[in-house]
Amino acid sequence: MYEKETEQLQKMIDESSKIVFFGGAGVSTESGIPDFRSADGIYHQAYRYSPEQVVSHSFFMAHTDAFFEFYKEKMMILDAEPNPAHLKLAELEQAGKLSAVVTQNIDGLHQAAGSKAVYELHGSIMRNYCMDCHVFYDAAYVKGTSSVPRCEKCGGLVKPDVVLYEEGLDSRVIEGTVRAISNADMLIIGGTSLVVYPAAGFIDYFQGKYLVVINKSETGRAVRADLTISAPIGQIMGGIEVRQQGR
Repeated sequence: MYEKETEQLQKMIDESSKIVFFGGAGVSTESGIPDFRSADGIYHQAYRYSPEQVVSHSFFMAHTDAFFEFYKEKMMILDAEPNPAHLKLAELEQAGKLSAVVTQNIDGLHQAAGSKAVYELHGSIMRNYCMDCHVFYDAAYVKGTSSVPRCEKCGGLVKPDVVLYEEGLDSRVIEGTVRAISNADMLIIGGTSLVVYPAAGFIDYFQGKYLVVINKSETGRAVRADLTISAPIGQIMGGIEVRQQGR
């Protein structure tokens, strides 16, 4: 199944040397991390507050206890492992074929798989900082606190380095993302419905040769793709053979 599409994708990858991968929640669901918008995703489950409310800056500041209760249970999946999509992308980078991964995910699985050039549009659960003295704390520290994580040095509130609603994206991440996509000769969009902005708007900077979409469902915006594969991203990427650049 998908042999013809995978063969076509392989040919495009073989002909490209500056590939950028733009991914979303569908890349991580195959590692057991729930997404937000699918039929059985977090947005469709019953909570005291809506997930949109909880992951906003104003809610974080006003209802910090409730934020961390939700955040630690539903968004901090620390035992997840990289799946074939993460591993193949890291392999493509090591082979000199892939120049960057742009991800909307906050789970750190691309780095765990070995990817180095990763632009995390929405931050990462792996980084946490005291809002007062800026001391760094890892994910295990936040996950292990009984309620609200506090700084061991000054007692300040420890905030995850994730972009909440009402917060802006990091300017350095934006610059790196725009530069990578603008210079790419192939853009692979995978595991995302392209409904979250401003993230989804970055694909408009692509001017290269091949645009590929790999997603189980239709995207929320029209994309003039050269190849569209309606399948799980790990299944497709896992079947790709990585060949060293220049061979």
